[in-house]
Amino acid sequence: MLKQRIITVLWLVPLVLGAIFLLPVEYFSWALVAVFLIAAKEWGKIIDSQCQVTQWSFTVTIGLLLAGLNWLVPTDSIWFRGQIHPIYMGVISVGALWWAVSLLMVFSFPKSAGFWQKSPMLKSMFGQLTLLPCFTSLIALKALSTTNDPYFGGMLVFLVMLVVWATDSGAYFAGRALGRTKLMPNVSPAKTIEGLLGGLLTTMLVVVAVMQMSPEQELGLVIGVTLFTALASALGDLSESMFKRVAKIKDSGNILPGHGGVLDRIDSLTAALPVFTLIYITFWM
Repeated sequence: MLKQRIITVLWLVPLVLGAIFLLPVEYFSWALVAVFLIAAKEWGKIIDSQCQVTQWSFTVTIGLLLAGLNWLVPTDSIWFRGQIHPIYMGVISVGALWWAVSLLMVFSFPKSAGFWQKSPMLKSMFGQLTLLPCFTSLIALKALSTTNDPYFGGMLVFLVMLVVWATDSGAYFAGRALGRTKLMPNVSPAKTIEGLLGGLLTTMLVVVAVMQMSPEQELGLVIGVTLFTALASALGDLSESMFKRVAKIKDSGNILPGHGGVLDRIDSLTAALPVFTLIYITFWM
């Protein structure tokens, strides 16, 4: 298993970094559609793990919505004079609101599952609210690249990924070494409060890196944005765990050997990206 995980990382990370930094945003936006279609198919299992028709209909619906976004808002129209397109702003804002609702659902699980666990319509809606704002946020950040600074948007996306990776890695090692107090035993029995605190502490390495690269940044703001993004990433992970637990599935898929499915790899990003993007637009631009 460990060998498979390492091999997958060795080819996946260069592919992801190449897309983030080297792929023009107009191609990046369409390449993302393919990735999110795989994630949508995997979310279809959460809706109904036994029904292929349900899974494929949800996938097609997501595909049409993503393609519609790309056609309706071309990448060169996403930003105008420092303002984000209203459609993008609306999708990202709704996404941030969804994660506030999801937080309540996670905290009150399994009681909260009573109103949605037998409703394919609600689980489909939750899937749309999870995937669409993440997709929109990725493209919005990437589109901030300019002729003078072609890697700026990619750096913002990479920054969010670094926070997520630091949170996950710190939580894993701190949890194994110090974990005693269960964080959300009904949702994810393996996660501990000590692990979460270790993950948050590890993200301070990202803060140090940001301050070294951009010393003009306000330290308090960088720390606040980093911690808030890290907490959002933990929520994304817990939220997917909650939905998978109800669906009685361990991994969302098996397309990434040793890592599960695409949804398993981006679950933290689905929350971290919209939250970071909204904070960036509101306080940091």
